[in-house]
Amino acid sequence: QVQLVESGGGLVQAGGSLRLSCAASGRTSSRYAMGWFRQAPGKEREFVAAISWSFGNTYYADSVKGRFTISRDNAKNAVYLQMNTLKFEDTAVYYCNAGQLYWGQGTQVTVSS
Repeated sequence: QVQLVESGGGLVQAGGSLRLSCAASGRTSSRYAMGWFRQAPGKEREFVAAISWSFGNTYYADSVKGRFTISRDNAKNAVYLQMNTLKFEDTAVYYCNAGQLYWGQGTQVTVSS
């Protein structure tokens, strides 16, 4: 089992930045790819970004490419999502994911227009 705890969400004006963090504990010796997903009210959960374990290859949804950056610190069992130039449509609950198996409880990001 892996436990994931997100932090760093909040309220920000459009054009601003936030940095989300995800701390992993438990069976963290397993080499999981890590990702961020988000779910806006009335919408399905959608992929945002992912990063591989070994080479740190990164993948992004088209909607965030060029604005968001995913990174990880394997020594700290942590993954981050730097979000810049935030837009109103980025408003959602953001979830951390490990290996497409484990989920955090989510952190709210609200962007005011």
